[in-house]
Amino acid sequence: QVQLVESGGGLVQAGGSLTLSCAASGRSFSSYVMGWFRQAPGKEREFVAAINWSGGSTYYADSVKGRFTISRNNARKTVNLQMNSLNSEDTAVYYCAADSGSWVLIIRTKEWAYWGQGTQVTVSS
Repeated sequence: QVQLVESGGGLVQAGGSLTLSCAASGRSFSSYVMGWFRQAPGKEREFVAAINWSGGSTYYADSVKGRFTISRNNARKTVNLQMNSLNSEDTAVYYCAADSGSWVLIIRTKEWAYWGQGTQVTVSS
């Protein structure tokens, strides 16, 4: 089992940057696929980005591709989401997630095993 705690959210102006961090506790962090999701007010939770156990494979939603970068440090048990060129549509609560399932299956579902509590990102125009 793994526990996840997000940090780094806040208020940023449009066009700005922000880096979210997720700290994991528990065993076998390096075996988990890690990801970020977000949920805006009145909308369903949506996938943002994922990274496989080694960091060698990443996957992004079309809406953030080229602007966001996901990375992980297995020794520190952390995963980051670097967000650039932010706009008002990026305003949401961002959630860190983890799952030990197959990479090709996990990135196609929202049903991940473990979730953090979320961190608010607000982009002002």
